[in-house]
Amino acid sequence: MQVKGLRWWVIALIALATIINYIDRSALSVLWPDIQEELFPNETPLERKQIYATISVVFVFAYAFGQAIFGKIFDWVGTRIGFVLSIGVWSLATAAHAFAQGLLSFSIFRAILGVAEAGNWPGAAKGNAEWFPTKERALAQGIFNSGAAIGGIVAIPLIAFLTIYFSWQMVFVVIGLVGLLWLIPWLVLVKSPPGSHPWITEEEKSYILTGQKRNDSDDPTKEAEEYNPSTAELLSRKQSWGVIIASAAIDPIWWLFVFWIPIYLNEVYAMDVQSIGIYGWVPYVGAMFGAWFGGLLAQNRIKAGWDTNKTRKFVITLGCLIMLPSLLAMSNPGAPVNAVLIMAVILFGFQTAIGNVQTLPSDLLGKKSVGTLAGFAGMAAKLGAVGLTTLVPWLTADGNYYPAFVIGASLAIIAMVAVWVLIPKVEPLKKPQ
Repeated sequence: MQVKGLRWWVIALIALATIINYIDRSALSVLWPDIQEELFPNETPLERKQIYATISVVFVFAYAFGQAIFGKIFDWVGTRIGFVLSIGVWSLATAAHAFAQGLLSFSIFRAILGVAEAGNWPGAAKGNAEWFPTKERALAQGIFNSGAAIGGIVAIPLIAFLTIYFSWQMVFVVIGLVGLLWLIPWLVLVKSPPGSHPWITEEEKSYILTGQKRNDSDDPTKEAEEYNPSTAELLSRKQSWGVIIASAAIDPIWWLFVFWIPIYLNEVYAMDVQSIGIYGWVPYVGAMFGAWFGGLLAQNRIKAGWDTNKTRKFVITLGCLIMLPSLLAMSNPGAPVNAVLIMAVILFGFQTAIGNVQTLPSDLLGKKSVGTLAGFAGMAAKLGAVGLTTLVPWLTADGNYYPAFVIGASLAIIAMVAVWVLIPKVEPLKKPQ
């Protein structure tokens, strides 16, 4: 049996995994108004916010180190088994939230969830590098990233709807089972990389493998040798640090909204879980369109004759410049509709940029090292998110979230500078002479 367009089925499954990933991680923030009433009835509003922030920080810390761990795991065991380990463990951890009784137990389950969910990103970067030619990678990354946005769109109203029929404990169990079901089509479809997959057509295999060949920048007629450095050598290159710092700067902007949209709407506009379900999904629509836009724009520019360097830097810079005024506009958004629409513009800009930031490891390194650099970048990104998440309760103690948004705008500038300064040219790196 042969399947036409097999690479698109693979990236579609990875995007679906990302949707499930975001449903699972978003459940706590959406359900928090109900959870805090049941488990923390005697704490003040500020104390409850600090408890939520502590649990969230534990998750992001675990997620940060999980990125580096799973980056290595994916390079060791491959994309197929790597995803089985990642989504299998995180689905069980999600269901285990039903048994949480307080800060400690929630923190333990969130830590396990964080480590396992982290595998989704280096796994997607490695899968992208394996299954797509260079010219299609930004589009493939955009499709994958749109899964995060669609997950945000689906998660908030879906979880709010489920609370009508289930307790918050059963909601965690139900969404945990969905991830385990995903394993079935993944194991059936993704049998091996494209070079040896029994279902891939010869035409598609040739298209993918030929499109992954890199020309030597000194001699365009000569194919460049893939550069797969050791970890120490990888971390000695300034281009690697350009990817790591850009990721560490830009990613906290996304987490600011993932963690705090429901809490923001509850605190600023006094919304309950059902009301949050009506409004809270809107920002992720902007994220979804941004993911598609960033990927399609990069593909369009490459087809128009731009090189990878010009394309990546242009799209990343454009995304950051879209975010800047929108983040500052959150100082006084007015009605809740205005607030979520401005958030949608911010997340549009974020997703326009992030898909191209996440493609940088595969632009710079050989396939055997992509997961490692993507893992380190992901770890740095989540440590940046830890810092901002820890600050939010203190920055917003008076109910004003503007200081957090100002920090977000500053981080967008840092991300741009890191890419332009530390990666003079986005091209395959060579082994030092």
